[in-house]
Amino acid sequence: MKLGSLSHRKSGSLWAGVLTGTGIMAAVDEIIFHQLLSWHHFYDKSTLEIGLLSDGLLHSAELIAIVAGFFLIIDLNKNQALVKVRIWAGFFLGTGGFQLLDGTINHKVLRLHQIRYVDNILPYDIAWNATGIFLLIIGIVILIKAKKSGEIEIYKNKA
Repeated sequence: MKLGSLSHRKSGSLWAGVLTGTGIMAAVDEIIFHQLLSWHHFYDKSTLEIGLLSDGLLHSAELIAIVAGFFLIIDLNKNQALVKVRIWAGFFLGTGGFQLLDGTINHKVLRLHQIRYVDNILPYDIAWNATGIFLLIIGIVILIKAKKSGEIEIYKNKA
């Protein structure tokens, strides 16, 4: 793929959105469910100290994803190659992808933690994973509509 080509601008914008969305959803999860509500830590199978360490590592990864995504967006904008609709599609794909991956792989397959430690976890699992699916659907719909309408909308710097 040639740098600066339409294909490169589209995929670059999409991946910048995915990276930013993934980081932001990880931050929302970590801040709300790990810190404010104290429902769980990223890794709950050990001591509190290990749980807090795992939260710190998750926080570091989410910050790296957010900063990297923003730098990609800034670079695309600087090179007049930002495709806004692809940024938004990627953002929702990233948020939904993180949510669904966390709810299925981390919660059920690897059993790193549960959403909340209660007798009936099913309503929490359904809400968690349904939210991820809903966000993914939004991202997919944005991509499909953009493709059908031929909408590319490359941002032009007004400097």
